Amino acid sequence: MRILILGFAAGATGLQMQAGLPPHAGLLLLLIAGLGLPAGLLLHRHVRWRCIVGFAAGVGLGFYWAAWLAQAALAPQLALADEGRDISVTGTVASLPYRFEQGVRFNFAVEKALGAKVPPLIALSWYAGFRDAVTHEVGDVQPGERWRLTVRLQRPHGNANPMGFDYEAWLLEQGVRATGYVRPQPSANMSNLRLAAFVPGFGNVVEASRAALRARILRSLEGKQYAGVIVALVVGDQRAIGQSDWQVFNRTGVSHLISISGLHITMIAGLFALGAGVLWRRSFFTHRQLPLLLPAQKVAALAGALAALVYVLLAGFGVPAQRTLYMLLVVALALWLERITSIGHVLCLALGVVLLLDPWAVLWPGFWLSFGAVATILYETAGRITAPLPESASRWRRLRAAVALGAHTQYVVTVGLVPLTMLLFSQVSLVSPVANALAIPVISLLVTPLSLAGSLLPAPVSDALLLLAHAIVQMLAQVLEWLGARRFAVWTAPAPPLWSFCWALFGTAWLLAPRGWPQRWAGMLGWLPLLTALPSSPPPGQMWITAFDVGQGMAVLVETHGHRLLYDTGPAYSLDSDGASRVIVPYLRARGIAKLDGVIISHSDLDHAGGAVSLLENIDVGWLASSLFDGHPAIEVRRESQRPYLHCMAGQSWTWEGVHFAMLHPLLASHTDISLKPNARSCTLKITAGKHAILLAGDIEAAQEAQLLARSAQGELAADVLLAPHHGSGTSSTPAFLNAVHPGLAIFQVGHRNRYKHPKAQVYARYGDMGITRLRTDVTGAVVLAFGEGIDVTLYRHWRPRYWHGR
Repeated sequence: MRILILGFAAGATGLQMQAGLPPHAGLLLLLIAGLGLPAGLLLHRHVRWRCIVGFAAGVGLGFYWAAWLAQAALAPQLALADEGRDISVTGTVASLPYRFEQGVRFNFAVEKALGAKVPPLIALSWYAGFRDAVTHEVGDVQPGERWRLTVRLQRPHGNANPMGFDYEAWLLEQGVRATGYVRPQPSANMSNLRLAAFVPGFGNVVEASRAALRARILRSLEGKQYAGVIVALVVGDQRAIGQSDWQVFNRTGVSHLISISGLHITMIAGLFALGAGVLWRRSFFTHRQLPLLLPAQKVAALAGALAALVYVLLAGFGVPAQRTLYMLLVVALALWLERITSIGHVLCLALGVVLLLDPWAVLWPGFWLSFGAVATILYETAGRITAPLPESASRWRRLRAAVALGAHTQYVVTVGLVPLTMLLFSQVSLVSPVANALAIPVISLLVTPLSLAGSLLPAPVSDALLLLAHAIVQMLAQVLEWLGARRFAVWTAPAPPLWSFCWALFGTAWLLAPRGWPQRWAGMLGWLPLLTALPSSPPPGQMWITAFDVGQGMAVLVETHGHRLLYDTGPAYSLDSDGASRVIVPYLRARGIAKLDGVIISHSDLDHAGGAVSLLENIDVGWLASSLFDGHPAIEVRRESQRPYLHCMAGQSWTWEGVHFAMLHPLLASHTDISLKPNARSCTLKITAGKHAILLAGDIEAAQEAQLLARSAQGELAADVLLAPHHGSGTSSTPAFLNAVHPGLAIFQVGHRNRYKHPKAQVYARYGDMGITRLRTDVTGAVVLAFGEGIDVTLYRHWRPRYWHGR
């Protein structure tokens, strides 16, 4: 059975790496299942062949089971013609709404749609402040309510970047097949109206319960900094936790505790099981002799399993919570059936159930970390004999033994997950053992029980318990912040290649081998290639250009042999999210790049400077050049750090390892000319590597293009690659300018279905008519250019195609 499940996991994982889905998945699934059973019966006496055939059958079953589910999940699809149209939909609020300053986001289960075929589950945002709306009010949506809404939808689409978050895959896993926003009453005939206060249903009851608990916590902890942490521990909603707090939790390696983790679920299940067992043994203090009817052990197992199920439902059914629940259910079932089962069987059964219900779970770090932690503990303890304490042992001795066991387990998990953590996050927290030794008992034994009790008990007891839980979290956070601020807190390195990761796994297995194994310390040598790797870079005289897919905005990374420059920082998506925090910084960390030698922010528009502050706060930046106005937040951050800052001006130039950089615009006088728009002061940079060049033109418009033509020498503007000025707007890319640059390739950094309709159709056609190859980041994903003897072009969506992209 375990061999079959491991094969099933391998097959399900393999399907998620495919560019397309196999035809006739359901038929092939039945065929493999039909042939595998008699083959297993025929080979039951041949252990080796049974294992081989079992694993192969598992791979086939996992692959085609995942393909069959994927085909069913992708089937509901919005027609391309219906994107961006006003559609009236009726349905229910199907998730816990997330409220932010600009509005609210929620999932909507569609019951009826007028004028279009709409998928059964869509993700909606309801914003305030629409200029063309009769009313600007955002509806007070609650889980389980039935609404009639006017919406505009589009097919799932997300930014596609190396080492980036795959939003389209996440939507597919959630069953969401269209996203959009609510039109706030565009007319009297298309008003948004609540039709029912609550629609009965199991999912609606669960989400309404989560909403009620969250509302109660937020009322009691109004204005408190760590109210979001308490909410996450009770109902699993982490969206109210600030990015700065997450940075501290990640640097100290305790982020796995700031949720409904497996440890918390096991603890709650154990408490309920203990209470139910005690009460059942005493027949609830009656004389009915209940243990004679049903053993107390079985009642305790049932109570613990039910408590775990309720808690996991409140958690939103995440992968770590699922894994713990299934393991507890397997143990409870084994007790009821009076079957002894091993931890290996329990882990494999949990793995099989998780992937049977959710084959997309393998796409997320939580899946690998969750099962990896349990597998590490299993490896370290399997087959090792520990002498039990004598019954006469004192409580102090038992306490010391329990603490020693907990410390050893934390050591095992920390060491065992180093290779996986480096692979997934390109960093490992060196202070994690200390931080977890403090945080695990505080969060698990104090904060979580207090938070749960405070959420369920009546006031004023609930308020007091929640305030106490928050005070403890606040004190813990101060200690973690101090630990995370140490320069040695985190070790970073590039994401390892496969051979380095496998070698590190081998070293880890050697290090955690049983006592008596020769030279166990030598296992750490397996980590050397993993931890000492340096970021890759082009040879001298060559350069790499990465034009990120940041949506409607610009962000371009330039790399020479020994230096790195970032041109623009991407847009601001919301008050706590931007192109730097979501795209650029994760990419740099995955590459092991801890410092940028220079950053140029072309001008102050939010689609170019929206991520500036996030970048400066998270990445070491040598110098900053821009055309920003005095008082801009990025300049203030720069001055506080006392690092070099200068205005970009025509005539500036420098050379890095044979690669020449020349600033062509703006002129010095433009920085004091208040009549100019920010676009007119866009820093325009030409970079030349050998025979090839790229021109980064920011948002210059026709007037600035004419100025460049007037003051540039013959051929000075010529470049092989052009970053299309102003995203291909109608005010830029004049024929004269394009003739002077004469590029062979143009890159349009634009957002999918952006409201500005960039690039403009006539401008985009102009490039094509001139024989210029056109690349759009909303179609290709990130564009990577390698400048050498020629120019090698890599398009992320073509290099890493997945069956759900564009579907």
